[in-house]
Amino acid sequence: MRGRWRSWVRDPQAIEPDILHHDERLLVVHKPPGLPTTAPTPTEPCLVHWVHDRFPDLQPHATSRLDAQVSGLVTFALDGGVNRHLLEARRAGTYERVYLGITIHQPPSDRGDWIWPISIDPRNPKRRVAGPGRGERDAETLYEVVARTSHATLLRLRPQTGRTHQLRVHAAEAGAPLFGDTLYEGERRKVMPDGSVVTARRVMLHCGRVSFPGLSGSGRMKLEAPVRSDMSEVWSALGGAQSDLQA
Repeated sequence: MRGRWRSWVRDPQAIEPDILHHDERLLVVHKPPGLPTTAPTPTEPCLVHWVHDRFPDLQPHATSRLDAQVSGLVTFALDGGVNRHLLEARRAGTYERVYLGITIHQPPSDRGDWIWPISIDPRNPKRRVAGPGRGERDAETLYEVVARTSHATLLRLRPQTGRTHQLRVHAAEAGAPLFGDTLYEGERRKVMPDGSVVTARRVMLHCGRVSFPGLSGSGRMKLEAPVRSDMSEVWSALGGAQSDLQA
C-alpha cells in the first residue's frame, strides 16, 4: 500500500470506499465521508488516488465530485466515449443526482425550487455565497421535504446545475443550513428535550441515487447507495425513522 494511504488507514473513523458497479466502461464508487474526491498533490489520499491504486491499468475520469465531508456515489468513465456521453447527459439535463440532507430547521414549504446564483465569497475564496458577485453562475436546486420530526427535517435535493457547494449554499440561503455544515452557518450540536446532545461530526449530506441514459443508447442506468451509518444514527437520534432514508 502506498504511503499516501497510511494516515487514512490509521484513522479510526476511516471507512473504505465501496465499488458498487464496475464494467469495461464505467466504475461507480460509494465514497465515504472524510475522503476528498480529488487532491492537489499525488501524495495526499483521495478517491481518485484510491481508484488508481486499485486499478493501475485503467484511465478513470471522475465525472462527478463530492465534497470531502459528503458521502455517496461518484462515477468514473473508463473511456472517452463514456465521458462524452455523461457530459452530454449533464448538458441535456438527463443526468439525475438525488441527495438526502438533514437540517435542524423547519422549511416553511414542503417542496420548491431554489434558483439563487452562486458566486465566490469575497472574504474567503474557498467559500461560496448566494447572489451576484465574482465568478457568478446560475444555479438551481429542486427540494422536497421527505420527513419532519419535532427536531429536524430530512430533505431530498436534486441539483439541476453543478456548482461548487451548491446544495450547501442553497440550503443555508433558504434558512435551512445542513446539520454539521459549520462553513455555511449550520449547527454541529442539537440539545434534545431530555438533555442529551446529538452531534454532527460532518455535513449531513449524502448522494444516494444517480441515473442517466444507458450507455447502449436505450433505457436508463440507475445506481443507488445507502446512507452511511453516521448519518442514519444522527437521523434516528433526532427522532427520524430509518425507512425515511431512501433517496
